[in-house]
Amino acid sequence: MSLNPESKYPSRRTYVLKLRSDAEPGALVGRLENLVTGRQREFSSGKELLESIGTDLVTAVSEQAVDVDGE
Repeated sequence: MSLNPESKYPSRRTYVLKLRSDAEPGALVGRLENLVTGRQREFSSGKELLESIGTDLVTAVSEQAVDVDGE
């Protein structure tokens, strides 16, 4: 049996989700912050929140490709 060196939940994908005081179930408003990169994104709906996470994941994959190619 070999162990996978990659974590199932890598720190690179750790976020802080801050909801504004006026956020409601049908109107999510707040900020998403990646704890590793410090990137912050404002969102004003659940859809924007999910898009922010998706954009951050795409950015991470792109940066990893540059790191591997640039070594």
